[in-house]
Amino acid sequence: MAIFPFIEATNIAQQEELPLFKEYAWDYNTDEMILKDGKTVIVEGNEALKVWIYKALKTKRYAHAGYSWNYGSEIESIIGQGYSRQTSKNEIERLCSEALMINPYIATVNVLNVQINNDSYMFDVRVSTVYGELEVNEDV
Repeated sequence: MAIFPFIEATNIAQQEELPLFKEYAWDYNTDEMILKDGKTVIVEGNEALKVWIYKALKTKRYAHAGYSWNYGSEIESIIGQGYSRQTSKNEIERLCSEALMINPYIATVNVLNVQINNDSYMFDVRVSTVYGELEVNEDV
C-alpha cells in the first residue's frame, strides 16, 4: 500500500516495451526516400531513428499543418539574429534537445562540434537511444 493511495505505484519492468522503431529509408545526399524496384524500403532501430532525427531537425516547427506542433525544430530561427558565438551554440544545443527529446526512443542528446558561419550552422548530434549510441551530422 502506498502512502498516497491516489498515486499508483508502477514497476518499471511491468511497463510495456516500445515497439521496434521503423521508418522509411532515406538518401541524405538527394534528400529523397530510397526506393527499391519502385517500392519504399523500411529501416529499423537506430537506422530508423537516424532518419527520424534528420527529418525532425530539417522540418521547421509550426510551419506544416500535417505535423504536430511538437514535431520539428526551431534552430533555423536563430540564423541572422546577431547572437554571440556562445549564445548561438547554447541555443543550438537547447533547440536541438527540445526537437529530439519528444521521441520516447531517445534518452539523451549531446550537441558536439558546433561550427558557426555567417548564415548557417553545422553540428554533430550524439544521441543515446534505447538501441544504443548514434551520431548524426547536421547542416542548418
